[in-house]
Amino acid sequence: MLKNFILVFLILFSISNPTYASIKKKIINNLTKTDNLEFEFKQTIGEKTENGNCIIQYPKKIYCSYENTKKIMVSNGKYLVIKNLNNNQYYNYQLKKTPLELLLDKNFLISQINILESRDVDDKYIGFTIPNNKNKINIFFDKKTLKLTGWQTEDIYKNLVITYIYNLKLNQNIDRNKFKLPKMN
Repeated sequence: MLKNFILVFLILFSISNPTYASIKKKIINNLTKTDNLEFEFKQTIGEKTENGNCIIQYPKKIYCSYENTKKIMVSNGKYLVIKNLNNNQYYNYQLKKTPLELLLDKNFLISQINILESRDVDDKYIGFTIPNNKNKINIFFDKKTLKLTGWQTEDIYKNLVITYIYNLKLNQNIDRNKFKLPKMN
């Protein structure tokens, strides 16, 4: 009798509450179908907040335009360039030395989500913590839509970087020339 009660309870529980395993599957399915993302962002580094818009083309390409600082950030899949359009400051990094290398690699994200435990964040987001050498990358998905909503990393100077994305559009027609690295003046 007790075995039957436990069995019925487990069946009812699994029907009434979606399991995190099925949520992970849906997140992975969404990522698998995604070739590119276009979105607006709000990024906080310490006390400083910046806004702008980005395009991510998998694998490992990104173009971001920052509104208030008039800078752009571009990755062609191997290098990451940040160029300030006001004063022509130009920073060039190997992408593999930045957390963006992992965030821009859809297959890596899928493999990590598949093996990591998810967590509920403020009853609004599903979060995953990806170990990255000495740092961690936290990636967040909307609990209702299961779409990417942002990430939290450390930059190369060990500053906490929180990026919240919104107005997300998937699989848009995009100009591939956006991912050409800007020239140094």
